[in-house]
Amino acid sequence: MEEQEVSREIESLRSLNADVGTNIRFINRSQQSANAWWLDYSGNPVSYGDIRPNHLLNMNTYLTHPWVFRASNGAKLLANQQDVYMPAAATEYEEDGNPKFLDVFITTPVYSLQDYCLMLIRDLVCEDDYGSLNIPESLKRDLRTPPDLLKELRSINSNRR
Repeated sequence: MEEQEVSREIESLRSLNADVGTNIRFINRSQQSANAWWLDYSGNPVSYGDIRPNHLLNMNTYLTHPWVFRASNGAKLLANQQDVYMPAAATEYEEDGNPKFLDVFITTPVYSLQDYCLMLIRDLVCEDDYGSLNIPESLKRDLRTPPDLLKELRSINSNRR
């Protein structure tokens, strides 16, 4: 799929402007590394790297800049219990007058049993061996279709309309 086409499909979930800044502290409370993704002005995800478990990432961002988080295996993570985190304005200030960093907690959602099992099988079984598993063909197809951030963003957008 061409990049322009992707941008049109997910354009409603994108950064709008850089008018009002805020300071965010993303704190990874999940048991896995969290990939931080900022959604740019076209709606394309831009990686800001990994946050190891029990570590944090201080970020200067803007109120209209959405963020999403994924585990290294592509599984969804939540930011303050949301699929997509929209930064809030800093309302407290340090003694020197600078805004305090707002804490945003990255956590693991409750996955469906099927999603959890697919993640586990992907971790334990080589992709070339999926065909030899004694499971239904529909599950083998699901195994061969790993999580896709762009597809999930399109789904989120369609649910917002």
